[in-house]
Amino acid sequence: MIERVGERDLDELLPLLRGYCDFYEVAPSDDALLALSRTLIEHPDSAGLQLIARADEDRSPLGFATIFWSYSTLSASAIAIMNDLYVAPHARRGGLGAALIRACEAECAARDVPLLEWQTAPSNTRAQSVYDSFAAQRSEWLTYTLAVTRR
Repeated sequence: MIERVGERDLDELLPLLRGYCDFYEVAPSDDALLALSRTLIEHPDSAGLQLIARADEDRSPLGFATIFWSYSTLSASAIAIMNDLYVAPHARRGGLGAALIRACEAECAARDVPLLEWQTAPSNTRAQSVYDSFAAQRSEWLTYTLAVTRR
């Protein structure tokens, strides 16, 4: 079962967010993670949204995806950026990652957003095997991240 994250899901979403951050060796605070999730809950039409995947049997949380709404001059259209996709280690290899991508695709289709984009670390070959199973084009673009300091 995959559904949009609501306020009632945050206690169960947080350990998944933390697992995702641990995988990428970053450590934002729990408060910052929850603030991000609350922003998406409050502004799903302008900011983006999160989806949570749950076990059918007991509704235990198994994974999540985050998509942000943006625009691309190169395609002259709105786009969605799947910034996060995470499946708990014990739930991997069962198709849940692909199901989350399809759910993100459905959210895009419902908004008439024609492109869904995402990135992963070059070393994350497990995720790439899921991503390569879709009819998605692998990009050759490099990503740069600049930490901006307040002035």
